[in-house]
Amino acid sequence: MTPTPSPVEAPADVPTETPTLTQVIDGLAHARVLCVGDVMLDRFVTGRVERISPEAPIPILHEQRETLMPGAAGNVAANLVALGASVHFVSVIGDDEAGRILAAELSARLGERARLIVDPARETTVKTRYMAGGQQLLRADRETVRPVDGAVAEALLSAVAAGLDDCPVVVLSDYAKGVLSPAVLAPLIGQAAARDRLVVVDPKGRDFARYRGAGVLTPNAKELADADASAPATADDAVAAQAARVMTAAGVPALVVTRSERGLTAIRAPASEAAPAAETAATVAHFPTEAREVFDVSGAGDTVTATLAAALAGLAGLAGDGAQGPRLLAGGRLETAALLANIAGGIVVGKAGTAVVTAEELTATRARQHLGVRAGKVAALAHALEAVRAWQRSGLKVAFTNGVFDLLHPGHLSLIDQARASADRLVVAINGDASVKRLKGPTRPVQDETARAAVLASLQAVDLVLVFDEDTPLETIRTLGPDVLVKGADYTVETVVGADLVLADGGRVLLADLAAGHSTTATIARLKPGGGSDPGR
Repeated sequence: MTPTPSPVEAPADVPTETPTLTQVIDGLAHARVLCVGDVMLDRFVTGRVERISPEAPIPILHEQRETLMPGAAGNVAANLVALGASVHFVSVIGDDEAGRILAAELSARLGERARLIVDPARETTVKTRYMAGGQQLLRADRETVRPVDGAVAEALLSAVAAGLDDCPVVVLSDYAKGVLSPAVLAPLIGQAAARDRLVVVDPKGRDFARYRGAGVLTPNAKELADADASAPATADDAVAAQAARVMTAAGVPALVVTRSERGLTAIRAPASEAAPAAETAATVAHFPTEAREVFDVSGAGDTVTATLAAALAGLAGLAGDGAQGPRLLAGGRLETAALLANIAGGIVVGKAGTAVVTAEELTATRARQHLGVRAGKVAALAHALEAVRAWQRSGLKVAFTNGVFDLLHPGHLSLIDQARASADRLVVAINGDASVKRLKGPTRPVQDETARAAVLASLQAVDLVLVFDEDTPLETIRTLGPDVLVKGADYTVETVVGADLVLADGGRVLLADLAAGHSTTATIARLKPGGGSDPGR
């Protein structure tokens, strides 16, 4: 990644220092995003193939399961919700069964914030994928492709205007089905600009100039090459050159290009609202692919766009003022948001179907990468639950302990060794950064949750690490149901959080012997000028 430029001069409520990934992930819960675009119903028909048809050289699929979910802009919205963002959604559906299914699915996720305009002359887009053995055999599409205009366009723009009041970032998901028509697109971008909102676009077609006034476009490598009327580029420098030409022609200040197995490239123009005037060249950052195993690329672009938009909206939310527009791209914020989007893309291609990524998964994946921790040892709660149940089904006993573990010392190691000796597997849960600040004060933790999780995961005695955001691990213990609950001997069984749950399930509580003379609080106190001893833990 190229060095981050000097921060742009911005209002006091817009952070000018480059945000960390931890800060951006924490900001996702504060993100408010307006999502507009083509929505469709993704239908997955899964079965098994045992023979070839006697009528034609094609496989016979014995259908076993059907799954329905929102696709295109609906999948962007689903990803935003999974990341923790508050989402307003606007689109157009037909007066048909597929439209009613979509309305119900989106209402279940978004409630009244899903605004779907019904066009009786339109057929709701349905994409049906036939699957067997983890492979796609056939895709069948049913749709109407026609530009939205007239009363439908007016109703859509009215719904957009209402959503803009609450959302600092607008994401446009263009699948070229007609919702983002000339009658809608330019007025919509104009409305966003008038309110100083940042517009992020997942574009389609060769003419990116139709998105003039947007802040960021997120094409894939082929779409970028088509817009540049050139052959797809593979080398980093060639992709950056293509992106620079397209940015100039389209009149947009930034592009984030998804490049499949080659990762992602973010490029930001100089001398604009999105860059310091002192810059004389574009800022370019290349991020290698984060995918460990590609299972299904369906909807991966939606995940990248959603994560980028949510990350930038979260930074606006943390700043306390949504009206920041393209200035949100400056000071390394675009690059950090793009890095997070690249991590999310790597996660989602390892899942089947039109899938989503959660903030927990982003935190766990980042922690695994930190200090080279092996994959799978730092986990989100859902994945930890799967691991614990698998161990228990195999007859293994699972121990659980928790704490801040800010500066790992011999007292911690003694506790962990005793916990591991009490069972076949050990899960360690740590307080998230916000929880630590509430419990220990604004100067703690010394190390953020990513670093603390990575250090613990590097210990041979620890089998799994997860982060919890509450002040106590009660709900985590309730979810996992460990066989042994371990705390230090400075507690009593009655004061150990979750002891009643474990005992009621037939488990036991272990009060581990404490190694005398070791305390994180005392260590920190001694590091300060004039510091002395402190009995606190």
